[in-house]
Amino acid sequence: MAYEPPTHTVERSLRATTGARIVVGIDEVGRGAWAGPVTVCAAVTGLRRPPAGLTDSKLLTPKRRTELARELESWVTAHALGHASPQEIDELGMTAALRLAATRALGGLPVRPDAVILDGKHDYLGAPWRVRTVIKGDRSCVVVAAASVIAKVYRDAMMVELGVEHSDFCFADNAGYPSPVHRAALEELGPTPHHRLSWAYLDALPRWRHLKRGRSAPETAAMEAVGQLGFDF
Repeated sequence: MAYEPPTHTVERSLRATTGARIVVGIDEVGRGAWAGPVTVCAAVTGLRRPPAGLTDSKLLTPKRRTELARELESWVTAHALGHASPQEIDELGMTAALRLAATRALGGLPVRPDAVILDGKHDYLGAPWRVRTVIKGDRSCVVVAAASVIAKVYRDAMMVELGVEHSDFCFADNAGYPSPVHRAALEELGPTPHHRLSWAYLDALPRWRHLKRGRSAPETAAMEAVGQLGFDF
């Protein structure tokens, strides 16, 4: 299926209406995983023509994502990655963990952005940043699509490395997300140090349910509960 290529429309609008000179795009990966960090990429691209084929990372094959990420790393004006660990996710909840990871990514940039384009409809970043949320921004905005591809490829590579010591979980194939093999390994071996212990998948594992962690920080986003069980394949 063909998709419309992303544009600079939102970035141009922000520049025109707010006077912003440096606009950053932010996207995350790993929100719905059972294991591994949540990873955020902050990218600055300016208004140059992007590499051919740029779109939402989920619409690309793994091979094309990897190739495109290499192109993007030298094409973007700047980019930085931020992570929140499984332990931080358990402690803070997903919304606050996303904010933490995004703040780390923004802090890693060599310049401070004047405005942020954030993928999705919920502003998990907030003040002091000037934020414009864009539903499906990873498909429609060049700067967010670039962040999407870099974040996905980088986190997938991280999960491959984590999977070396935990081969039964096949992190190289599922990147820590729900899958039949992942579920079977959890049932047999229990969670690894890389698993999120506040996640609902533990409710369906009687042998390991005692490891379930409560959360000291309240979580208001209903999205966190979606996909945590993931046992209906």
